[in-house]
Amino acid sequence: MATHDNAQLLMMSGERSPYKGKLGVVGEQALADLLLVDGDPIDNIKLLESKDNIKIIMKDGIVYKNTL
Repeated sequence: MATHDNAQLLMMSGERSPYKGKLGVVGEQALADLLLVDGDPIDNIKLLESKDNIKIIMKDGIVYKNTL
């Protein structure tokens, strides 16, 4: 949810917004870039150093990695 507030602000630009889908949420018809990490990277950023800790990678709604 780190990008939710920025997405809400961008959506306020109406027709000038370059994005035509839902932003800042994970859900149907949403444009999503998502990393699902095993652990809390805010508490321990080093979790991102190991590809084994990254369980899901999604870019523009397309899943590129899913080890769940």
